[in-house]
Amino acid sequence: MNATFRAHRSCCIQLGDLARLQLVMNSKLVFTHTEHELLSILEELRQREPIFHSPRFGSSVAEYEEGTATDYWEVGASGRRYTREFILQNLSQRPPAFAGPLGWESWDYALRRLAPDTYLLTYVLRQGDRLTRRATIWQSTPTGWRGLYHQGTVVSAEEDDVAPS
Repeated sequence: MNATFRAHRSCCIQLGDLARLQLVMNSKLVFTHTEHELLSILEELRQREPIFHSPRFGSSVAEYEEGTATDYWEVGASGRRYTREFILQNLSQRPPAFAGPLGWESWDYALRRLAPDTYLLTYVLRQGDRLTRRATIWQSTPTGWRGLYHQGTVVSAEEDDVAPS
């Protein structure tokens, strides 16, 4: 294979990859796909989100303790990292507001099994003018669901699902 053909072939492969990337970025199915056998778990976990802002997740520090692993931590939309202890201490001083009465909206829920009893739940949350992508890792235990990790990332509505240039 001569150098000119290899360079042309490489260029075409790169352009083909870019076209596939744009197709993937424009396809909500990639981001919201959930296997059929996980739909009941998706619905169960969806009702627990947004974590710490849903009555189904809990409304007392004792319920929040039970609903999170002892080594739970999260990355907030600000990029700051928070330990379980920090979150529980703040919740004991100031209970959270629940999403429903505040008019927060969520959509594009998806669930992926990571291990036999561990799942990644992803969704989009709008809190007024702020749009965030959320991800929570949940574990099924004999005593119920327990959050292992959570992350919120602020996104711009204008850049939502657009391939980087």
